Amino acid sequence: MSGDCFKKYFSEFIGTAVLVFMGCGSAVFLGAETSGGHLAVAFAFGLSIVAMAYVIGNISGCHINPAVSLAALLDKRIKGTEFIGYVVSQTVGAIGGAALLCAMSAITGIDQTGGLGSNLAAGAGGAGGALLIEIVLTFIFVLTILGVTADSSKGSVAGIVIGLTLVFVHIVGIPLTGTSVNPARSIGPALFAGGAALADLWIFIVAPFIGAALAALVFKLLKSKNKQT
Repeated sequence: MSGDCFKKYFSEFIGTAVLVFMGCGSAVFLGAETSGGHLAVAFAFGLSIVAMAYVIGNISGCHINPAVSLAALLDKRIKGTEFIGYVVSQTVGAIGGAALLCAMSAITGIDQTGGLGSNLAAGAGGAGGALLIEIVLTFIFVLTILGVTADSSKGSVAGIVIGLTLVFVHIVGIPLTGTSVNPARSIGPALFAGGAALADLWIFIVAPFIGAALAALVFKLLKSKNKQT
């Protein structure tokens, strides 16, 4: 592995660990159902993206999400070997962030979610509803990422735009599924929570990948239309 690849993968590991610890941690210690908790959790996830975008964005692109990496692969921004390295790094990072969160929750005796902020399908009416909402939310999130990062002139504001987009998809998704739009973010907490979170995990792996693939397809169509005009 080259030094540049190691830096990219290590950056993705750190970024995803921070996202899980801070985003899920806000739900664990504050609770999404408390006064202002819903918005606080949404902003915790969004601000984690903003912070990491300006720390590791110029190193790895700050995907910190296997669904984003899939879209980048389909849009020919990364190679297949890089995609595998990114996904492994992100998943391990998410598990590391969840492990740290689990330890902090055990020390403090606090877990307002009862499952380390895991994603569940029950709030969306079951697997079908959860699949639909996660596909839609991931599509919106990833399409925004592809669009804002395709124009180098928007580089200075890309992190803010992406972070705010993650905030607003969380505002809609938190009452329904807890909002995943990121397979790694779901894997980490579910491994420690077990039970329903682990049983529902496949939804939060499959749906974000479908949403990301659809976003890449639509973005390709939009680019081709733009070239013709």
